[in-house]
Amino acid sequence: MSFGSKFTFMRFSYHSGDWDTDQRMPSNLLNSLLEYTTIPFDPHEKVIPLGSNDIFSYPFAYISGHKLVQFDTQERTNFKKYVQNGGFVFADDCNHDIDGLFAKSFEAQMTAIFGPAALKKIPNGHKIYHSFFSFDKGPPTTSFELNGWGDDLVHDYLKAIEINGRIAVLYSNKDYGCEWDYDYRNKRFLAEDNTKFGVNIIMYALNS
Repeated sequence: MSFGSKFTFMRFSYHSGDWDTDQRMPSNLLNSLLEYTTIPFDPHEKVIPLGSNDIFSYPFAYISGHKLVQFDTQERTNFKKYVQNGGFVFADDCNHDIDGLFAKSFEAQMTAIFGPAALKKIPNGHKIYHSFFSFDKGPPTTSFELNGWGDDLVHDYLKAIEINGRIAVLYSNKDYGCEWDYDYRNKRFLAEDNTKFGVNIIMYALNS
């Protein structure tokens, strides 16, 4: 794939389920790129159907939802081709529930595409936790986990599918999308900017 010079936050839409979650989150993360990095970026999120060949113009993709994930044949083909050709997908479960519909169906899709052993826990010392900011304890906890939302668990790991030694699909049950779904101008009211790990994810995607 040939990628452009500006980073674009690209979101996959897909035929099943509800893909249009956490709609303020992308602009919040892009604001964080502006605050902390010198990366040139498109200030607007781009939504592209997973079944479209247009996805291959962008190195980073986000996919999320609450409901069923059931890719059609073209979506499945494109997903596999995208990551095998250098694309990075950040998949986030909005339910924060390992037994929820999104988690079970998305993991089933990954098994169908890449095999049952492809999606694995990544160690908390992985370089994605040090790609820009340092998270020595692994993935930062979300308020949803601390408040008992979803499965009432604090997930102390993320999962990933690796291709040629790099994370190609990063998978979270932590509901980062909803955690970061607020107007970026309200960030000043937080004791600590909780979008910093989002910067790490993007920096890893662009440099791995």
